[in-house]
Parts: sequence; structure tokens; C-alpha cells
Amino acid sequence: MMTLASVLLLVTGAYGCGTPTFEPSVSRVVNGEDTRPYSWPWQISLQYRSGPKYRHTCGGTLIAPNWVMTAGHCIGSRTYRVVLGEYDFTKQENSEEIKSVERIIVHPSWNDNCVSCGNDIALIKLATPATLNDKVQPSCLPESGDVVVHNDSCYITGWGRLYNGGPIASKLQQAHLPVVGHSTCSSSDWWGSMIKSSMVCAGGDIRSGCHGDSGGPLNCKGSNGRWFVQGVASFVSSQGCNTIRRPTVFTRTSSFTEWISDIMLHY
Repeated sequence: MMTLASVLLLVTGAYGCGTPTFEPSVSRVVNGEDTRPYSWPWQISLQYRSGPKYRHTCGGTLIAPNWVMTAGHCIGSRTYRVVLGEYDFTKQENSEEIKSVERIIVHPSWNDNCVSCGNDIALIKLATPATLNDKVQPSCLPESGDVVVHNDSCYITGWGRLYNGGPIASKLQQAHLPVVGHSTCSSSDWWGSMIKSSMVCAGGDIRSGCHGDSGGPLNCKGSNGRWFVQGVASFVSSQGCNTIRRPTVFTRTSSFTEWISDIMLHY
């Protein structure tokens, strides 16, 4: 029986995973900043049809040529498409790949009325596989049960709102979000009991994700030098995106590796 790792190795070919052609210009700036173009080549824009146009609603991560991972709460009854190789929404860059959707599978335990209950994850199968190149490449998935440690240096990426109530970004943004360990994040003066072991927190000072970043990756570099998508952006505080001691909460990818493997091997 083929494992997820062997399937991903087979389908990603020469590009592998988590090794961008254009290395990210990673710094530890306090607020978000424009990314180096195409340095997060697995970042996608999930868009829904609104009249004759499509509008950005969430981020997501390319994990195989025909599979994208996003958040369960990003999915509704709309018509969706996935845009890969995107950087600046205001320009036609000739790197974009626009893909229709063949199938969307939301985790069976996701509850639309209870984001803090967890299981906020969904997989999107593209109607046609992405063409992998220097601007479109998959991220790596962590091993089942893998846990990023407190203060690990990770990055959120997305086109989310630049500030509460503000416009979405036109250029892909990144922000340095150190991991907040589970024991800290689940303590009473942080998020408390809302935080489950199947979640991972990052940020909590004045850095965070914001609306429109949902579904996008928490990018963490592994000891082998490859980038792994350790989380799927799930929720922020109702008090605002940059609330102290209310770090961005992500679905912990490694808690769902077996589910992801099962879906990808059977659909």
C-alpha cells in the first residue's frame, strides 16, 4: 500500500516539496510586509463567483498538483475557483494558473456553528492538475503527530485585510509569527480551554492573521531545510486581529495527516 509520502514524491517529481525556486526574504519585522514575488509558490487564492466576476475569499496551500488544503469555514454553497502562481491582484502577471474545482471535501467533524470545536480543514481537488514550475510548487506536509515547539519561527502568508475593517492586500503579504506552545496558549489569560490539541497558535503580540487570510498556511522550516505547512489559518479574536495574548489559531496539520492521506489516495 502506498503511503502519502510516496504518493507525493511520485506526483511532485523534480520539484519535490517545500523548496521554492525564489527563496523567501524572511525577516522578523513586527508587522506584515510584501513577500518576495513567488517565494511562497504553494500559496493559492480561493475565489468565489459573484455575478460575472470572481472575488478572493480565503487562502490555501497546494499540497500536490491536483490538491489544495484550506479551512472548512471557507467553504459554502458558492461556485469556487483556485488561482495559483498569483502575487499581485492588480496585475496580469502571466504566471497565474486558474483552476476549476472538481470536488471539495470538508472534514466530516467540522461544525459551521462552532469554529472553536476544531476540525476546521477541507481539501479541494482541482479539475486539472497544476503545472509545476518555478512559481507554482507544493508545500510539504508534516508527519502525523508532529508538533512545532514554543517560539519556533514560522510565517503566515496571505492577502488578508491589512488592518481591522481595512482593504484586502493587493500583493501577497507575510508576517513572522512565532509559535505559542499549547500549554501557554490554552492558559486562562490567553485563549484558555478553547484551544484543543488539534490546533496550533502563533503570534499574540501585535502580529496576526486577519480576515481573508483564513485557510492559508502557517509556514515553518524543517530541520531538512524544507518548508512545511504546519497549520491552516482558522480564527482570530473577535476583539480584533491584533489582540494581545489572542494569537492566530490554526488547525494543526499533523493532527489530520492520516485523514488527508486517506482522501488523496481514494479520490
